[in-house]
Amino acid sequence: MKILDTIAAVSTPAGKGGVAMIRISGDDALRIGETIFTPASKQPLSALPCGRLSYGEIHRPDGYDLDDGMAVYFKAPHSFTGEDTVEITCHGGILVTRAVLEAALLAGARHAEAGEFTRRAYVSGKMKLSEAEALGNLLEAQTNAQMRLARGGVRGYLSKKTEELYLELRAVMTSVFAAIDFPEEDLAEMSRDEMIESIETVTKKIDRLASTYRTGQAITEGIPTVICGRTNAGKSSVYNRILGYDAAIVTDVEGTTRDVLRENATMGKTLLRLCDTAGLRETDDRVESIGIERTKAEMANAGLILAVFDTSRPLSDEDLALCQEVSATELPRIALLNKNDLTGNCDLAPIKEAFPDTVTVSAKNGEGFEKLAELIDTLFIDREINVESDAVVTGARQYAALKLAEESLKASLGDLRAAMPLDLCCIGIEQALSSLGEVDGRELGEEIVGEIFSKFCVGK
Repeated sequence: MKILDTIAAVSTPAGKGGVAMIRISGDDALRIGETIFTPASKQPLSALPCGRLSYGEIHRPDGYDLDDGMAVYFKAPHSFTGEDTVEITCHGGILVTRAVLEAALLAGARHAEAGEFTRRAYVSGKMKLSEAEALGNLLEAQTNAQMRLARGGVRGYLSKKTEELYLELRAVMTSVFAAIDFPEEDLAEMSRDEMIESIETVTKKIDRLASTYRTGQAITEGIPTVICGRTNAGKSSVYNRILGYDAAIVTDVEGTTRDVLRENATMGKTLLRLCDTAGLRETDDRVESIGIERTKAEMANAGLILAVFDTSRPLSDEDLALCQEVSATELPRIALLNKNDLTGNCDLAPIKEAFPDTVTVSAKNGEGFEKLAELIDTLFIDREINVESDAVVTGARQYAALKLAEESLKASLGDLRAAMPLDLCCIGIEQALSSLGEVDGRELGEEIVGEIFSKFCVGK
């Protein structure tokens, strides 16, 4: 990616619409904008106040008329990217939008790569990496909870929190270096005991911040959720009920579901990455056996297990085997006591012994699913967190960096308490500072940064 190039791209969704916007950013943006846009007022864009819209004619560099529309010039650094930027709005037809973009390219711009505008904002210091990631989440948001959480990230709540931790730790590091470099001068602002106390405080704050990932993951990335149970317990009906439409075939024939079906659905604030799986039973059917093996593999990697039991019938050997299997795991798990609309005589004791949480439901009429949503939120959403105003970790990369910082500080604390030389104690502090820096991209490799921005759309 050549940062010095001037880039252009359509920044509105593809297809027909009322209007479309072409964004041009870089040192040559103003020249290119004035080459393909002529204000009706005859005042050049550069003569207008920064950010003021101007109506005029859009044309190719050779003068060929394309459309009429609006243009606005943002002078660096007062733009999204921090560079000179021109945004031209035309009518939203597919052909005319493409023609205006081609005019910008003919005038000297290069077509932007995926996420290049946002990456330039990051490079120019207009936003931190965690803010850029939050912007990506905002663009992809499908629920109100996701939108509110991403908005908080864009406002920089996580960035500000990690900056605060970074500065607190850097103050400790300054004292360590002073004590190492000038042992006879007593220039260190902290004694060893005060260093230990400060590092303990920062470690606890990092641990608390890292713990918000459970909530951030549940809202943004989603929880891998496996719906399992014996054949004809109602798994596919539960799957359809959670989704709100008939995605899985439901029949009274045992073994209808033979492969893993996947969809995303939201219950309460929690995003579930649902898997509807083949029913668990002994079978000689080769295809069904493969489906059952896949069910077991999905259960082993799940973040949440929803086990469905048909309470209109006595528990089968498969039901009891499932209870025994999940009781040996520490995974969050909920037993769904299905078909409560039917009368039956089912001994629930083995289920309640194996599952810390049970919910009585009817996949047929929807009873009990609101209670299920509340229970899932209780398992994964920290109610003390305000997603609109608190710093929340939303990505595995951010979480891993914080946990690494925490581990490094614990190692440093051990060295300090053991009265090890300060030059050895500072190794863990340096590693923690580096890890904290990675959260916002201070010390992140080019390859990882490139991967983050490659997930953005081209116009962003």
